[in-house]
Amino acid sequence: MSSPLRGAGHAAPGRATAPGHVNVPGHVAAPGEGGVGDSPLRPDGTLKVAGEFAYASDLWMEGMLWGATLRSPHPRARITSIDVGPALATPGVRAVLTHEDVPGRKTFGIDHTDDQPVLAIDQVRHEGEPVALVAADHPETARRALERIAVGYEPLPPVTDPRAVLADPEGLRVQARGGIARHQPVRVGDVDAAKAAADVVVSGEYEVGIQDQAFLGPESGLAVPAEDGGVDLYVSTQWIHNDLRQIAPCLGLAEDQVHMTLAGVGGAFGGREDLSMQIHAGMLALHTGRPVKMSYNRYESFFGHVHRHPAQMRYEFGATADGRLLYADVEIVLDGGAYTSSTMNVTGNAASLGVGPYEIPNIRIDAYGVYTNNPPCGAMRGFGAVQACFAYESMMDRLAAACGLGPVEIRRRNAVSQGSRLATGQVIDSPAPLAEMLTRLEAMPAPPPLDASDLRNLPGGVSQTTHGEGVVRGVGYGVGIKNICFSEGFDDYSTARVRLEVVGGEATALVHTAAAEVGQGLVTVQAQIARTELGVQKVVIAPADDRVGDAGSSSASRQSYMTGGAVKAACEAVRARLLALGARRLGRDDLAVAGGKIVSREGGVLGAVEDVLGEEVIEETREYHHRPTTPMDPVTGQGSSHTQLALCVHRAVVDVDADLGLVKVVELAAVQDVGRIINRTGVEGQIHGGSAQGLGLALMEEIVVSGGLVRNPSFTDYLIPTILDMPPMRLDVLECPDPAAPYGLRGAGEPPTLSSTPAIVAAIRDATGRDLTRVPVRPEHIVHGTG
Repeated sequence: MSSPLRGAGHAAPGRATAPGHVNVPGHVAAPGEGGVGDSPLRPDGTLKVAGEFAYASDLWMEGMLWGATLRSPHPRARITSIDVGPALATPGVRAVLTHEDVPGRKTFGIDHTDDQPVLAIDQVRHEGEPVALVAADHPETARRALERIAVGYEPLPPVTDPRAVLADPEGLRVQARGGIARHQPVRVGDVDAAKAAADVVVSGEYEVGIQDQAFLGPESGLAVPAEDGGVDLYVSTQWIHNDLRQIAPCLGLAEDQVHMTLAGVGGAFGGREDLSMQIHAGMLALHTGRPVKMSYNRYESFFGHVHRHPAQMRYEFGATADGRLLYADVEIVLDGGAYTSSTMNVTGNAASLGVGPYEIPNIRIDAYGVYTNNPPCGAMRGFGAVQACFAYESMMDRLAAACGLGPVEIRRRNAVSQGSRLATGQVIDSPAPLAEMLTRLEAMPAPPPLDASDLRNLPGGVSQTTHGEGVVRGVGYGVGIKNICFSEGFDDYSTARVRLEVVGGEATALVHTAAAEVGQGLVTVQAQIARTELGVQKVVIAPADDRVGDAGSSSASRQSYMTGGAVKAACEAVRARLLALGARRLGRDDLAVAGGKIVSREGGVLGAVEDVLGEEVIEETREYHHRPTTPMDPVTGQGSSHTQLALCVHRAVVDVDADLGLVKVVELAAVQDVGRIINRTGVEGQIHGGSAQGLGLALMEEIVVSGGLVRNPSFTDYLIPTILDMPPMRLDVLECPDPAAPYGLRGAGEPPTLSSTPAIVAAIRDATGRDLTRVPVRPEHIVHGTG
């Protein structure tokens, strides 16, 4: 059964309007919306605000079945038996599959293909691990059938303490390759000698809880058997081609038999880099010969994707009496949970950025990523740098107090700049105006004093927990440095195909990439670049699918850099051919394109692009690669491991009711260098969004795990910031272009997530005098000083 695509443009993607047809995201940029540096209206924005945009969970096809997943109730257990007979006998059930029904390779993984079983084989290693699949005529029938699958489990003691794994990695083996996924040291100078020379020494132990990406669109997709014996997959993902490389071998198919199209994505933040239901839906569709839709409910979604790695960290800083850092001695332990996912790379990031954007001549870092039977952890916005940032920024405040300096001054004295070396020895070879950013942040106006006459201004709000008595204001600062694009020698690239032709009498550019629009505004940026480079107004962004080359993942703040670079290169190639055509037809070689016209330096406007093109169609495909990076040395951690680095600094102002432990964030102010603003509205939205996720980690967001079991898998008990929690923001966006990047831009999505968390916690410390070494900060930590 084939599944031809239906339409693009402003049609709401995802919901079929006729049997056998599936709408997919495509976007037409309206004429006159602007190029690079402007802020055109997002083509998907109005649809999303109006509730008319169709997400992956809205997919539908005539005759489709509903798939469902049976998951383990145990964090660790042997499987002694599986009886699917009662489930298969349920009326309306069309298939019940176990690991024995996997048609190809039984394991997959984002980094290691032998990492994670498609369905549990002989044991389960975390709560919620998939064990069996059902396809039925109705979703409720599928769910009832799951309850009739009888699985025999022999529970085993779960490994839940990551430090116990470090103490005995072989004895607590939960994977064939051992308890430690990666140990990455960093060694610079002589830390022991520096300890003897230090005038001031401060130390601390810090902990970060498990944060969830909390995207609002659950994991969903539709698998449709294809005429070539393969399968068409419409899924919400962050990386189409990496999904494809994992899916095809498990389905026993060649890659060209798996046809992938991006369905509407309701947020990602790293949680869609790993596979969820893709292989499962494909198995059910191939087995039944019918389309199969899978869509997780919110409870299942908490088990269906990876989370942010929780961390336990020990830090010691030494400095001169005037606050100049001499050494850093650091241990970072990241709990990767049951499977590898992105733990190797998250550990590398935590190690390389583990002491922040500060000049420190002597450094000893040991970063570990370990396996446990806790929930699997992987990519989330900030990717290892978030955890380290909370610790090193807390340490900078301790050092400031010990040296009698202010929190801004201690950071300014030790700030990196262009020409400085990171802990890995990598030289910062583009602008890094951290000292200036701190000065600009400090100079921002403070918010007005507390107005206790309006209860909405108080911690606890209109619940009237207080009328202002005992409320204390605090101010805190945070600095973060984040790598942009993929690192450590990965051949990171993106592909773009651009086609220029006359459609309906108007010159039209069609831009086709496999880059996932996950809410970050990439479709708008691609259209802006095409308008800028080709001088035409009408731009169509084709649906993202695997009919064009790999675009890499919509992660690491890389798509504007990488896919933007690819679109720019393809447009430049198209423009060169257009001007060559114009030179032949107009008899001049001093041509350029501007405002939809062919112009010359001496003759002015010579004609419209449409007149020169005529019936010609110009199409070019280009790959864009960033400059090469190198892996970190496994012993010293040295190497130029990052493509680009981005800085953001935050000031937080909070009001705290110290008796009840209630916090109101009054204001966040941020200064961020974005290199070059491609879309100001988009950049400001990214800074606001990243700051909100940092606020969530600081004050409320945590997956609570006890004995390997998740205690709060719902948005009732897992709290995320709402509009009432997010304060007004002051922004100062700097443009210090990176000469190595397209247009000089600098990835902007992740850095504000780093620095907002420590700034808020520092402000609470300032208000209460509590140490507060763990996030999220809970009321009891403030009242009793237990965190």
